[in-house]
Amino acid sequence: MPTRRTSPEVDAICWVFWLLRLPQLFCTCVAFSLVADMGIWRGAVGNWAMSFWCVCFAMTLIISIVELYRRWSDFPFFWHNICVTYTCYAALICLSASIMYSITHVQFLPYGPYRDRAIAATAFSCIASVLYVVEVAGLWAWYELKEIFFYEHTTRALLKVLETFVAGVIFAFLSSTSLYLHQPALEWCVAVYSICFILAAVVLLLGQAEWKYMPPRPFSIFQLVLSLFSVLLYISALVLWPLYQFSEEFGGLPQRFMDMSCSDELSYDMCAWDQCLAVAVLTAINLLVYMADLGYWARQVSVGTENVSSAPNSVQSHLVTSQSEDIL
Repeated sequence: MPTRRTSPEVDAICWVFWLLRLPQLFCTCVAFSLVADMGIWRGAVGNWAMSFWCVCFAMTLIISIVELYRRWSDFPFFWHNICVTYTCYAALICLSASIMYSITHVQFLPYGPYRDRAIAATAFSCIASVLYVVEVAGLWAWYELKEIFFYEHTTRALLKVLETFVAGVIFAFLSSTSLYLHQPALEWCVAVYSICFILAAVVLLLGQAEWKYMPPRPFSIFQLVLSLFSVLLYISALVLWPLYQFSEEFGGLPQRFMDMSCSDELSYDMCAWDQCLAVAVLTAINLLVYMADLGYWARQVSVGTENVSSAPNSVQSHLVTSQSEDIL
């Protein structure tokens, strides 16, 4: 059986990033454990934050094990794309969990040991987000120094990351099905979020695989049509969601005090009205991201797409050479 060997420089860099992941594992594990031990004081938002921290811990552990045993060549996509993509998501996830958990839950808890636990969990989550940002910056600098192209260093990739991330946060607020069930217009909005998320995720995966066999111009036109389709869908959601949630004429509640769940002083979670408002705001934010994506691909189609796929192809031989040096 062939043995794997890497250069001392690559080994040193791998160990630096591997050691950086140890405090990431520690922070996400501690944040998860602190909230999990709060019992009934954990709340729905706490469960949502725990799931985020658990995913970050599990994925960081898997990546650490893969790099520890040098098994990155067994994956169908280039390993550096996987690492950068996950680290970007982890930084956004931990940051959003820190903000949302502190704003929507911690401040409503009574003073005492449970509030202290929640504050400590938020602090560890903030530290984890900083550590993930440091790793992203380090990976970007390292890959640029080695002249390695990776998909997440492009505008189109970062837009897709933002689109899927914001959609994921929307799904977290939609965890309560009572917000939209038995209302066709609101169910359509949820369908819009799901369809656009799936389409953006598929495009992101194609970019991860460095889809170089797709002709540049037809693929850019396909991306343009896809972005236009997503923008139109999000416009419909931006109109229908606030209309049916906040207009009395369509059965909505225009004022927060009209929602009985918001007037319950014993509630330590976001009420339904707050969740609906958060979904409306996030819908508007994601629509702006999709419009930026549409503008990007419109420019690529109108100006020319020669440089869209030239970067991955120009370094393809370098990547193949680098991977062959790591094996045998």
